[in-house]
Amino acid sequence: MPPHPLHIGQLQRNRLRAKPTNAKNTSGPRRARQPRAAELPSKEQVLEALAQQSDVKGKRDLAKIFGIRGDMRRPFKALLAELEGDGVIARTRKSLRRTAALPHVTVLDIPADADPDDLHAFPAQWNDEEGEKPRVVVLGGRDARVVPAPGDRILARIDAGTDEVPLYTARPMKILDKPRRGHIGIVRLDEDGARLIPVDRKQKEMRIPKGDLLTAADGDLVEVEVRLSGRLMIPRAKVTAVIGNPLSEGAVSLIAIHNLDIPYRFPAAVLREADDAREATLKGREDWRALPLVTIDPPDAKDHDDAVHAEADADPANPGGHIVTVAIADVAAYVRPGTALDREAYLRGNSVYFPDRVVPMLPERISNDLCSLKPGEPRAALAIRMVIGADGAKRGHSVHRVLMRSAAKLSYQQAQAAIDGQPDDTTGPLLEPILKPLWAAYEAMAAARDRRGPLDLDLPERRIVLDEKGLVKDIRVPERLVAHRLIEEMMIGANVAAAESLEQKGSALLYRVHDEPSSEKLQSLRDFLGSLDIAVKKSDSVRAADFNGVLAQARKAGNIEQVSEMVMRSQAQAEYAAENYGHFGLHLARYAHFTSPIRRYADLIVHRALVAALGLGADGLGETEALRLSGIAQHISATERRAMLAERETADRLLAQFLSQHIGARFDGRISGVTRSGLFVRLSETGADGFIPASTLGRDYYRYVEEMQALVGERTGEKFALGDKVEVRLLEVAPIAGAMRFEMLSEGSCVNPSSFRRRSHRASKTLGPRGRRKR
Repeated sequence: MPPHPLHIGQLQRNRLRAKPTNAKNTSGPRRARQPRAAELPSKEQVLEALAQQSDVKGKRDLAKIFGIRGDMRRPFKALLAELEGDGVIARTRKSLRRTAALPHVTVLDIPADADPDDLHAFPAQWNDEEGEKPRVVVLGGRDARVVPAPGDRILARIDAGTDEVPLYTARPMKILDKPRRGHIGIVRLDEDGARLIPVDRKQKEMRIPKGDLLTAADGDLVEVEVRLSGRLMIPRAKVTAVIGNPLSEGAVSLIAIHNLDIPYRFPAAVLREADDAREATLKGREDWRALPLVTIDPPDAKDHDDAVHAEADADPANPGGHIVTVAIADVAAYVRPGTALDREAYLRGNSVYFPDRVVPMLPERISNDLCSLKPGEPRAALAIRMVIGADGAKRGHSVHRVLMRSAAKLSYQQAQAAIDGQPDDTTGPLLEPILKPLWAAYEAMAAARDRRGPLDLDLPERRIVLDEKGLVKDIRVPERLVAHRLIEEMMIGANVAAAESLEQKGSALLYRVHDEPSSEKLQSLRDFLGSLDIAVKKSDSVRAADFNGVLAQARKAGNIEQVSEMVMRSQAQAEYAAENYGHFGLHLARYAHFTSPIRRYADLIVHRALVAALGLGADGLGETEALRLSGIAQHISATERRAMLAERETADRLLAQFLSQHIGARFDGRISGVTRSGLFVRLSETGADGFIPASTLGRDYYRYVEEMQALVGERTGEKFALGDKVEVRLLEVAPIAGAMRFEMLSEGSCVNPSSFRRRSHRASKTLGPRGRRKR
């Protein structure tokens, strides 16, 4: 058996050949050069024997080669066990062999409980027949381009060293998104065992034999391993873990939580640290307890981490100006770098908001107590005081570490009602001294925002309301109030000010960035808008204001839904980065997240950076953390995408469950997506999405025309395009997968088939024959 090609170092073949003592040939395995009597062979000698001699099958053969007998057998057995534990050799029944070596570039998982200052990792993919996973030391340092942390998955360059026993080290190349779990599903019991209903729409049902169910009951969410059985290699599932029953527990979110590996239980060490935390004092802080800051949040909010105040600027040099203050809970005072709280917050990256639960980034002792700006209670905060001119432009700002006391807890609806002339007992006394100055400052800031021209893409967001059983009770589209816009604009102002302060100090900074659309997406948008006779700038250099012009044309033409959908799809995804390339959507040269450190790790990093850069305390951003910003940015961008996907999938499952009682019913909707294989339709009332296969559309051959974002009948010219209003019938629902199938009841619009054929032959491929349906 030749040496493994990836082993480094020249094998000394002659060292393994036993020197003959006479001319007689001996049978059996040849002996390697043996160590002195009463000495164990080295690990290198054992590995050389396994690599060089094909007739070495197991422990007995090795013992013969090295002359192991008597009292040496036990330490020799321990040596082999150590090699197996190191992941260097593998044992299968009575045979031993060298394990496969790691490739030069591979994917590694860093354990969540790894020491941040001494990271190690294990291969993400490993055949258990190869023995224990090899341990890999993760290298870092001041010059490292990517600096990962506990819990990360990384792509890394591997070095096995020059010794016969590989000492694996890894230089990280990139921090990767963690994929979904392989197989999660719902158990449905029957006489022969059970069926596994997969939660992933792309996976198929599998059988679970009776003896492989563990304690799973009907309806339980389980994790399984898949085995192929029989000559036909039919996949069968074996339950490895019972997670629980999502419906009986009123927690459909459990499916997404487990499917996407979202941490949702805090380790005991994290809870102990949170419970041991004590309220901050005035030491090292400015006393702002007399300033009447107020919180304005949704009526059902449990944590209140931002407060605002505004007043007219008394400075004669700023006539008609305002002083706007934004105070944010000082989470950095309680979550220190390197602590169990900090490691868990980093691992989660952000809070995840489901209709049936919240998976918080921090324990309730921190998020709902010490860092919740409750009325009348002293709370530690980091505050930004902005000087706003009469024209709404910011003239300057300052950052302060303070002890504050909220004057009131208001909801958006409460504050808006007071301004609209309907104050209640709480808002009545606040109207003149607090609320009206806030609205006056906002009006100036809104004028500056309009001049700046951020992307004005105001798509409605539906809110799912659940009953006590965790099932859908109502779906609402909350009214967009001026109070919402006021808080949003003041938070944006504070975020910009935080970024500017750190840049001015030359500090490391975690930016919130949003790239401009790619040229390919812009061209697709131009083609689509051209089919609607809407003009758009032809240059690849576009601004958010150019899209606002397109949206204005669409409103006049009456197809704002279609155009808004396509404009949104043309945008890049916002993310975090240690390098700045601006925020296209907000039309800002620099931007950072500062205002929500309770629920976003990015904001906590910005708080620490401000504390360090401005000399506001000893608990600021350390040198090690500053070196890791690029890796932190990649990780929390990934956890943000994971949270968005989990929230969307859970909403899909809840809506599918809700509509499963309405099979055969008719619904109004709009086409929300067009692909070669069919149409996606979003129902107007609930916002639920379903699919219509192209094969069921009608008596024609349908082609996908990309520039029109439509399926068009080749013979009739019947067209179904993005944004079209349609009527559909619900045919099938898969609640666990969150999937629905519709039947199209509406007739499509018509285009000239001859002109379509000329264009489609250039742009699309034929979809093939479609089935027929009765209209």
